Amino acid sequence: MVKDQEFLRKKASYCLGLAKKFGATSSSVIVNNSVAETVNFRNKKLDESNRSDDLGINITTYIGKKKSSIFSSNLLNDNLNILIEKCVETTKNTPEDEFNCLPDKDLLAKEVKDLNLYDDTNIENDHKIDYLQKLEVSAFQNEKIINTESSFTQNKSNFILANSEGFCDGYKTSSFTASSVTVAKDEVSMERDYEYSTKCFLKDLIDPEELGKLAADQTIKKLSPKKIGSEKINIIFDKRIAKGLLSSFASAVSSSAISRGTSFLKDKINQKIFSDSINIFDKPDILKGLGSRSFDSEGVKTDTLKLVEQGVLKNYLIDTYNGKKLNLKSNGRCGGTSNLYFENGNISFKDLLNSSSKSLYITETIGHGSNIVTGDYSVGATGFLVENGEFKYPINEITIAGNFKDMFKNISLANDLEFKYATNSPTIMIEGMVVAGK
Repeated sequence: MVKDQEFLRKKASYCLGLAKKFGATSSSVIVNNSVAETVNFRNKKLDESNRSDDLGINITTYIGKKKSSIFSSNLLNDNLNILIEKCVETTKNTPEDEFNCLPDKDLLAKEVKDLNLYDDTNIENDHKIDYLQKLEVSAFQNEKIINTESSFTQNKSNFILANSEGFCDGYKTSSFTASSVTVAKDEVSMERDYEYSTKCFLKDLIDPEELGKLAADQTIKKLSPKKIGSEKINIIFDKRIAKGLLSSFASAVSSSAISRGTSFLKDKINQKIFSDSINIFDKPDILKGLGSRSFDSEGVKTDTLKLVEQGVLKNYLIDTYNGKKLNLKSNGRCGGTSNLYFENGNISFKDLLNSSSKSLYITETIGHGSNIVTGDYSVGATGFLVENGEFKYPINEITIAGNFKDMFKNISLANDLEFKYATNSPTIMIEGMVVAGK
């Protein structure tokens, strides 16, 4: 099991004391312990089982505006003595940066909310194996499935974050993840697809039979794909792909990109970048949320942040260092977003499909084609041709392209938002994107 809070606190306090003794004017420490157990199956047979127990400490020391960090997995006091002394000596020889500092004391979290993020249930390997056996049998129900690869992972973590301003807190988290990758074959093609489920609590994990069937069905639907010509057409992004667009947006509004001037959304605060119906939230206090947290990786308190309101960009994701560069206060986003999502749209999934006589429904994108400096977007993709609201046939070997500046203003959202991941989106339709085909 993971180390308890008292053990982690003592190590953090010891390190802060040493840093001060060796001459640091301020310092911060993160002590983390995580234990992960994974079982893998391949074609209905046990493939491997492994366990990792990671214990580590990350120490940052400051001397005025000089800063350096050091990491170690050896938490013995003799080793920490040597490491911290070296870290302070390195700090003395580091160039000054006027923006280096700990977070403002008044921004630090005063309490840790109970967000129900830890399940103390321990699932033995025999039960993981039983889950995967049921999953794989379900996936193989259709004779077109010729290959499977599945896994089950249990992860338990605990951490303490402390700094010389008096902040010292942390909490436990847990996750249970089951996944299935399936390969299907017919006389025309061989295709693969996947499905997975991740939850904080074991009881909330999807049933193995359902997970295996979902993965198999999604794969079989992709068989015998057709090629299409190049055209300008409405693109509908499946929810698991749509969240990737939201992740690109988050990268573009991070204070690090803004302060470097490497984002197409620089200087866009209080300007309309989406249509009037679009609202985007980052909400850290969702119970059992996969991205939920009481404070960011600097200890700054986190509250719900409305990034976009009625299409207008209202906030960046600000940490202490880049916030100082921009003359803005941290809003608790060091380390990125928490639970990021588009607010639900106003029409049903079915009505979204029927909103145009012809569209492409994208279920997978290939490559990293998002350029947040220019806003250009270009990826390979596979999916389905949709005509008059009906899925006609699978398509592949296409490239879809556009620019986020235009794409964002042409987004329509369905009302089918689900909180399955840390970043979530309803089904998205973007009007008039360029598709390059055969």
